[in-house]
Amino acid sequence: MTSPRTTPPRTRWDHSNEAECRRASRALEVVGQRWAPGVLLALARGAERFTEIAASVTGISARMLTVRLKQLQDAGLVERTVVPTTPVSVRYRLSPRGADLVVALQPIADYVKRWDDDADAPD
Repeated sequence: MTSPRTTPPRTRWDHSNEAECRRASRALEVVGQRWAPGVLLALARGAERFTEIAASVTGISARMLTVRLKQLQDAGLVERTVVPTTPVSVRYRLSPRGADLVVALQPIADYVKRWDDDADAPD
């Protein structure tokens, strides 16, 4: 006897076309990079300066933070502003697109909390 429900529930993804899947994959590649979610979260929590972001993302090196910030800028998720002071001051913030992404990532964070059995395991 078969189960009354043999197919998974339908989701919005059931009707996605190839182009939509490619766009989703590109977005996930950016935020799937190591440290990227931490950088986005630090910015969402109010960090603006490089040192504030570095202090908020435990374990990230200055070089890697520089790389991630540049990638997130290139993806349109982070905005960089140079303040003409002496010495020059640089501020980072989420773009509207980045802020929207942080909200969209919350269900994934909830999923990880529920299902990641290795959450406490070292990398």
